[in-house]
Amino acid sequence: MSQSAEIPSPDELNYVTSCALPTPWAQFTLHAFVEKTTGKEHLAMVLGDIGNGAPVLARVHSECLTGDVLFSQRCDCGAQLEGALKKIADEGRGVLLYLRQEGRGIGLVNKIRAYRLQEAGADTVQANEQLGFKADQRTYGLVKPMLEQFGVTSLRLMTNNPRKIDAMTKLGVEVAERVPLLVNRNAFNQYYLDTKAAKLGHMMTPLTPAPVEDGAL
Repeated sequence: MSQSAEIPSPDELNYVTSCALPTPWAQFTLHAFVEKTTGKEHLAMVLGDIGNGAPVLARVHSECLTGDVLFSQRCDCGAQLEGALKKIADEGRGVLLYLRQEGRGIGLVNKIRAYRLQEAGADTVQANEQLGFKADQRTYGLVKPMLEQFGVTSLRLMTNNPRKIDAMTKLGVEVAERVPLLVNRNAFNQYYLDTKAAKLGHMMTPLTPAPVEDGAL
């Protein structure tokens, strides 16, 4: 269930162009990349000066059309995307990489098949495996050349996934800090989130305890 950190050769990823992208939280610069071998298009949303050598607040976000676009409550992906952009906007500096690897790397249609199996009783890991896939097929090799485009070598990475941190380290990208991104736990995704914690090692509690209110024991 490991996640690959294999770095593609330089000629496999093309930087194409950029434009201004106003959002409800800030005006980002949207950068487009294309994988030459697959034609897959990947994005980077950048705010502020991220190439000055200081660790950059960052999110490496894998595409989740159902959560990011269709507002699905079966996962926390859409809320993580929004939460990460808000955090970057609040800080005035950061980058979000949007990688096109739907369904932990199995694709949109297979993710819907996996959802159907979950409705029949499988958990999110079992459903992927019943379809003949690994629990998590995502790869992160594209992250390094994408970050190099902006001169970024060190991240304050917004993630709950220790495997993603390990993948960055194997790529030679320093993770100076992990920033928890705990959002949108609800009745529809509680079992999913618990399974990710139990079977995939996701860290579903903050690094530091929540502050105690005055007068509380």
